[in-house]
Order: sequence, then C-alpha cells, then structure tokens
Amino acid sequence: GGYYTGYYEPEVEGALQPGNGFDVPVYGRPGDLVMTGPGATPNSGSAFRREGDALVPYHDRAAIEDGALAGRGLEIVWLKDPVDLFFMQIQGSARVRLPDGRILRLGYDGFNGQPYVAVGRLLIQRGLVPREEMSMARIRAFMEADPAAGRALRRENPTFTFFKALTLGVDAGAMGAQGVSLTAGRSLAVDRKLHTYGTPIFVEADLPLSALGTAEPFRRLMIAQDTGSAIVGPARADLFFGAGDAAGAVAGRIRHSGKFTMLVPR
Repeated sequence: GGYYTGYYEPEVEGALQPGNGFDVPVYGRPGDLVMTGPGATPNSGSAFRREGDALVPYHDRAAIEDGALAGRGLEIVWLKDPVDLFFMQIQGSARVRLPDGRILRLGYDGFNGQPYVAVGRLLIQRGLVPREEMSMARIRAFMEADPAAGRALRRENPTFTFFKALTLGVDAGAMGAQGVSLTAGRSLAVDRKLHTYGTPIFVEADLPLSALGTAEPFRRLMIAQDTGSAIVGPARADLFFGAGDAAGAVAGRIRHSGKFTMLVPR
C-alpha cells in the first residue's frame, strides 16, 4: 500500500524592500554552498561551506535566522510573517503578493543540507497537540498563539530552503522538480531515486477533502512531476492541491494510507 501527504503553493505577503513590517528575509542560494553526495535530487545529499581548506556543515536554521547570511545581498524579498517563511520552505515554492498587487513567483533553489525535523511530530510527542488533530493549520495555530514557542519550535528543524525568482505567469502552476508547471489535483511528488518523472500513478485513497475526520473517495490518475526531501520510499507520494489558503487547508490534513499503482507500458 501507499502513504500519501499533500502539498500546495502558499500565497504570502511580501515586499521588495525591508521595513513597514516586512522584515523576514527570503534568501537566494548562497554562492558558498557546496553540495556533495548522491545528488540526483536537489534536496538530498550533504551541504558544506569551505573554511580554509576544510569543508564544514552549512549554517543551520538558527544560525541563518541569527544573521549568518545577512549583508551578502542574497535577499530576494522580505515577508511580514516568519511562520509564512517556514511553511513556504516546507512546500518549496510560493506566490508573494507585493504591496502594488503584483505577484512574485518563487521556486526551490537548494537547501542547507541539514536534516529535516517534522515539527508536527514534536508537538504530538510532547502532548501539545493530539495526533488526530494534527494538520498544518494546527501547527500554524500553535505558532501564532505563542510566538516565542513557535520560534523555538521552528529552530528545532535545522533545515533551511533557498529560493529563486521565476518568470512564471500568474496563472501557471508552481514549478516542479521535473521543470514543468504543476497541475492542481494531477501532479504528485515521488522519490526521485525510485521513480521516473512523467510516470502515471493511479491513486486510490479515502481522504479528508472537505474537513478533518472525513474520508472521501479519491480515485485519480496523477503524474509524477516533482520530488521532496520527506518523500522517501517506493509507494510514498505527495499530492499537489494548487495555490492559496483553500488548497493549503486540504493539503495540510492529508497523512493517509491508500493504494499506489504505477502504470507502465506493456
């Protein structure tokens, strides 16, 4: 059987200059980031930087939040909300709505090589959120209710994602790792080491599409067009639900088993 999660393209508020409440920088890929290891995928392997003749692990989230990359001209845009940046990094892309109404499209451009720690799992282990209530919305609510605890929780996930500005039209889907725009409800992310992009996969699962706790039939032919660091294993997939808050609400509820059928030519 397969195991499914959901993802989406967040839409967040940002500005091209800091100030007026926009003080959370989104960083482009640093020039001193050296990726090593089996790197067929953009978000696996190890990341280092040179210190003299030595390679040392790349800065973790806490160091970057504390200014390790500041002043190097890597800032692409500034956001209002550090929680927005955190979820944007997990999702790997974003639409940033600028003060003049324009939309800046951002896509994944590498990460710092640090391990990914699922903060939702930490909240469950600590008894702060019941397992059956866990969703992205619930994590966000926890972070917004207690900003200091939210910041500390984010810093327990040392991985940090870098972005690049994309020349995508407003109507185009997020850019997947295959290099094509994703289609809501039809694109999925798979383990790149095990699957070829473009493979059709028939997804059969009962999912909470309308609300937490429901189990609605989802039977759909989808196409492998993307990857993600948490998507590991032969029957593991991340279903793309589109852009914005409504897509995010659905995507954030999905952690479900189902059937995973790969279609191959005879």
